[in-house]
Amino acid sequence: MPTRAITLDDLRRYAVARTLFAPTTLPKAISRLGFVQADPLRAPARAQDLTLRHRVTDYRAGELERRYPRLGLEEDYFVNYGFLPRETQALMHPREARTVWPAERRQQAAAVLDFVREQGRVHPRDVDAHFAHGKVRNWFGGSGNASTQLLDAMHYRGLLRIAGREGGVRLYAAREAPAPACSPEQALDALVEVIVRKYAPLPSASLGQLVGLLKDGVPQWFHNRAAALQRARERLARVRIDGVDWLWPADERARSARHEPGDTVRLLAPFDPVVWDRRRFELLWGWAYRFEAYTPAAKRLRGHYALPLLWRDQVIGWANLALRDGVLGAEFGYVAGKPPREAAFRAALDDELQRMARFLDARVTR
Repeated sequence: MPTRAITLDDLRRYAVARTLFAPTTLPKAISRLGFVQADPLRAPARAQDLTLRHRVTDYRAGELERRYPRLGLEEDYFVNYGFLPRETQALMHPREARTVWPAERRQQAAAVLDFVREQGRVHPRDVDAHFAHGKVRNWFGGSGNASTQLLDAMHYRGLLRIAGREGGVRLYAAREAPAPACSPEQALDALVEVIVRKYAPLPSASLGQLVGLLKDGVPQWFHNRAAALQRARERLARVRIDGVDWLWPADERARSARHEPGDTVRLLAPFDPVVWDRRRFELLWGWAYRFEAYTPAAKRLRGHYALPLLWRDQVIGWANLALRDGVLGAEFGYVAGKPPREAAFRAALDDELQRMARFLDARVTR
């Protein structure tokens, strides 16, 4: 009997099941995800916390920041900024930034690095008070401390690491970089593997987009990315559906009875791996989701920080949540204009709101 062809329904169930794995410990969840994107907005919690709450047993908002100094993690640029295992970060260093520092900047950085080594761990205000670097114009046109900008640049170049946070502000320590453990080709292949295992199944064009985003993680290998992408496309499993090539790890099955969804509702972060790739989102769910936090209010279609609403294996709408005086409020929108009529959906939605409230240490109102 011929094997049934893989369908878009199979890929949708696979996409949901493989990343929304059974909750585990925080270190194991981050290891399995490979990378957790960070975002500073709280609506009602930061994106990294909203991502981890589905995958870590009894997770609470802010837990990653509180436990970070004791975990083998680093904050760094990958395909964007976030948290990743230390061994993955090491693959990207020594990082050679595209901008070459003039001699004066190198001297400033050397003096700050000596100061950080003497102190062990520093707050940006400590550096500013010691060196009085003054003010600079930041990327969005405002004014900021030159010391903070320098620390950020030193962190990017691998001279410093994030040792923790104080009130959300990064604390810096010196980073003693190990010698590269593998060739650039091996490192790039390993980094692409992290991408695939986080975001699969992927349209081939989306994999190309993500490998392109490694320009910030490994700018020194800018011209090596095309070859790494080609090697990945050759080794991955694939299927073509409606003219789109889909890719996923060759050691995984895209169709399995284990991918059948349960009667569960999930409110997902805008950067959750289930919904991050907007191209894939539209192919799997048939409508366009956009992150509108930085869109002028008058032009928003779904809200400042609309969380995609996953019911079983379908993203059927979105929710805007607000936390006021310890009470969690929610407003919902649905692609079909109204929610499912099933009692199972209403019960699952109530369960998800209760989980969200526990995560935020809040109460729920509807």
